[in-house]
Amino acid sequence: MVQVLDGKALAKTTQALLVEKVRDWTSQVGRAPGLAVVMVGNNPASAAYVRNKERACDRVGITSFGRHLPTETTQETLEQLITELNANDLVDGILLQLPVPDHLDDVALLNAINPDKDVDGLHPVNMGRLLRGEPGFRSCTPLGVMQLFKANDITVAGKRAIVVGRSILVGKPMAMLLLEANATVTIAHSRTHDLAAQTREADIVVSAIGKPNFLTADYVKPNAVVIDVGINRVETNNDQYRLVGDVDYEAVSSIAAAITPVPGGVGPMTVTMLLHNTVLSYCNRVAALPSDVSLLS
Repeated sequence: MVQVLDGKALAKTTQALLVEKVRDWTSQVGRAPGLAVVMVGNNPASAAYVRNKERACDRVGITSFGRHLPTETTQETLEQLITELNANDLVDGILLQLPVPDHLDDVALLNAINPDKDVDGLHPVNMGRLLRGEPGFRSCTPLGVMQLFKANDITVAGKRAIVVGRSILVGKPMAMLLLEANATVTIAHSRTHDLAAQTREADIVVSAIGKPNFLTADYVKPNAVVIDVGINRVETNNDQYRLVGDVDYEAVSSIAAAITPVPGGVGPMTVTMLLHNTVLSYCNRVAALPSDVSLLS
């Protein structure tokens, strides 16, 4: 029987641990960790993601410094806001909600964030630290996937892994974290020749391409571990929609050794790792707290 990797349950357990630590440290320090989420425009999906993040902050005891700006906000205004948040001692983490409107330069905005407050792990300094195997913030979704492996006793070392997708949000940092864990890693993408032949060779398949139900059973070898990072809206009757992943769950779960559901798999862990990184930044920045604290079991 396939092992379902329950990210929702693991997120709940991890957040409970954070609640305990944040409560103790807030009492000791006199202030809670602070996270600023900057969102521009009224993209419904982004707005939903931001609400989830801010509610999660409330649950854990992190102070939210939400900055929700109109679509017409200029590059200069945003860069000035980021400069102010960099200088704000109450803000330990800064996240720019992507995507931003087309007239804005998201690369320049991400680069403007202080790397030591870059809790999404997307600044070139933190990406470089990941590449070199040095301490630094890791991108939240890949870090969440690695925690799912650890919590479910899934061995990565020595395994053949393939990451389908090469974005800086998921694909590239995911590959680096798997490599750091001693997997042999292939990165596949839209121009990969005979993708199914590549994925069938892998012990671990991570899909992050944004195509609903794209990976069928033909793409997966028996007893592989399948991680579905995709979150896609598929319309149903009466103008409703449901969320599905990149993986044909019903078909693939019949042959895989382990699989993440959508929803309830990787998504909850992404939010939880954002909270984790914010609390870690708080520990690094507050002199009274140990900077080498381990927050993950």
